[in-house]
Amino acid sequence: MTKIKIALCQMNVIDNKQENILKATSMINEAASFDSDFVVLPEMFNCPYSNEKFIEYAEEEKLSSTLDIISKLAKKNEIYILAGSIPEKENSKIYNTSYLFDRKGKIIAKHRKMHLFDVDVKDGIYFKESDTLTPGNEFNVAETEFSKIGMGICYDVRFPQLAQINVKKGAEILFYPGAFNMTTGPAHWELLFRSRALDNQVFCIGVAPALNEDADYHSYGHSIAVNPWGEVICQLEYGEELKIIEIDLDEIKKVREEIPVLKNKRNDLYEIIEK
Repeated sequence: MTKIKIALCQMNVIDNKQENILKATSMINEAASFDSDFVVLPEMFNCPYSNEKFIEYAEEEKLSSTLDIISKLAKKNEIYILAGSIPEKENSKIYNTSYLFDRKGKIIAKHRKMHLFDVDVKDGIYFKESDTLTPGNEFNVAETEFSKIGMGICYDVRFPQLAQINVKKGAEILFYPGAFNMTTGPAHWELLFRSRALDNQVFCIGVAPALNEDADYHSYGHSIAVNPWGEVICQLEYGEELKIIEIDLDEIKKVREEIPVLKNKRNDLYEIIEK
């Protein structure tokens, strides 16, 4: 199977975990009704983007009510679900963690955000995830019935080495649930997703929360999908929306034959190596 229906769930995230999970449930069920193969939720889909809230909303993986519900939805609908990310607690540490569920509701991969969002843009945005969160240290490529997929979260997209290593491991789709803001979003969101897709000749997909003007942190929204040619095939606006797209993995082979970037790399001179 080379064609995949992917549902981008740009949901409005509020300061109420139960309501957020109900919204995610509604979008997942709707996506399944359109015969989607793969559903993608935003970064911190059950939690406001706030250091204070990361602590309040954090869940242990084995005791997580959020993950239990997503697992049951994946199994009921026989659908893959990339559960954006949630604040995951392990011992005294909190991680920004994404989980991938297969059609049977089993967790087949997880990714802890490797690069923490610590920025201070003059007259723009200040945020320091490291005040609360701990970075992950593992590259995560998951095997699905369609292809291998590479996992990242938001700020991870700015680091081409992560994408390159995931593609070297065989990933044909790079997923980055993210929550860029109203400073970095207009400046860099589309540019980064087009760059990662173009650099590696893969599909690159980002799903964000909708803009909630009542929240302290304003997400840029604009969930996006880019093809291996670097073309934007879908980009939403600011509001809450479910968008279903179809991609064809055969496009990867076609583009790589036309412009054999990966084949022409000078690995005799330079190489990205995973430690």
